[in-house]
Amino acid sequence: MERGKGARAWGKDAAVNREKIVFLDAATYGDISLQPFTRRWDCTIHEMTRPAETCQRLSGQTVAVTNKVVLDRAAFSSVEAKQLKLIAVAATGTDIIDREAAKQFGVTLCNIPGYATQSVAQFTLALILTLATGAARYGAAVRSGAWQKSPVFTLLDFPAIELRGKKLGIIGYGNIGRAVADMARGFGLEVIIAARPGFVEPIPHGRLRLPELLRQADVVTLHCPLTPQTKNLINADTLSLMKPTAFLVNTARGGLIDEPALIDALRQRRLASAALDVISQEPPPDNHPVIQAARDLDNLLVTPHTAWSAREARQRLLDEVAENISAFLAGKARNVVG
Repeated sequence: MERGKGARAWGKDAAVNREKIVFLDAATYGDISLQPFTRRWDCTIHEMTRPAETCQRLSGQTVAVTNKVVLDRAAFSSVEAKQLKLIAVAATGTDIIDREAAKQFGVTLCNIPGYATQSVAQFTLALILTLATGAARYGAAVRSGAWQKSPVFTLLDFPAIELRGKKLGIIGYGNIGRAVADMARGFGLEVIIAARPGFVEPIPHGRLRLPELLRQADVVTLHCPLTPQTKNLINADTLSLMKPTAFLVNTARGGLIDEPALIDALRQRRLASAALDVISQEPPPDNHPVIQAARDLDNLLVTPHTAWSAREARQRLLDEVAENISAFLAGKARNVVG
């Protein structure tokens, strides 16, 4: 049952402001309570919204809160959206929103920068450690009974390396990239940083051109936004520059990687291994190339876009959404995306 139906759940809890707010995909926030919203505003809460339902659910609403529901030109131009004033994106990235259409129809857009920095950074390090140690594969070996059949005290079936002294190449040096760098140095990794893709000369001090970083790095991790300049940034050409012993980790956006090219590099062992928390279609169909490859490649680890999801991060996210809405309704700009 949807949280906003029936007695409008918590919406009659002495709401002091009758602006209408719709949550389009509340299921993405898990067990974080929405009572701080419903006690203050007139809220309609949908656990999920299919594309065909989006326009209808904007009807009569002042504010729409979305994490992954796409709002395109058709949504903004629909008669149902004529009262819409604010799109509160419950995420950092805003690639799900047609920003030009929002501007044209006078709808403000805001996002939440930095809310999941710690969560994503620690998950990134967990993926790097998993690739370096083979921990997940060894755990699976115990479950399958392989250790129990070993003639000696241990198993040495999967390669493991020490990270100390290796080079970690970071592509995207914002809040998350910096947090990853801080954590990585604690494991003895030497951090090298890519210049922003498409950056005009001169390259800033302390940064490397992407080709040079890829040639040097033992581990490459992606933390840049998905833009026309970064789409398929990791492709057959850039993969060919990487060491065959290198790891690739992506906890940013699936579209940063040309997935067929990556799968081919992994199959041919031109890249040691990769860990992907994001792919090009989410949730993926069962026949998605990455999902199929993950079933039969022992050097590809895929997790379900969960790096961001520590409970503290999800609570922080919704706290910030509430602050953005409050500021907007008070006539103040907060985290507005131009």
